[in-house]
Amino acid sequence: MTGRRRTWTAGAAALSVLAWAAWLAWDREYQFDPATSTTSGPYAEWQVIGCVLTLLAAAVLAGWVQRPLVAALVVTVPFTLCWTVDAALQDETGLFLVGALLIAVGLFLGSLLVAVGVGRATGRSRLDA
Repeated sequence: MTGRRRTWTAGAAALSVLAWAAWLAWDREYQFDPATSTTSGPYAEWQVIGCVLTLLAAAVLAGWVQRPLVAALVVTVPFTLCWTVDAALQDETGLFLVGALLIAVGLFLGSLLVAVGVGRATGRSRLDA
């Protein structure tokens, strides 16, 4: 891997961590709606949308410089690790593992799809190219 390619790959991984830190890491509050007696959170819709858009940018960047499988791992692993460690420190039930698995699978598949699309758009359409 060339130096420039390695730098862009590291940038995509850093963007993945930034997505977690900027949008999700700081919010621990749940919201209660007295009208419906429901509790939601800790993340608001706008936070999740911002996080997904940031992860989309990371997947596009990773897919531009790496093979799709590598790109998906570059985006998925850092974000999932950040989310999982944070959730593990707060959860007493162990259910954070379910969330971590759902995040890992969903983010991997979504990143892979984006990276394949970027590869096709740039003329690198094979999974191993």
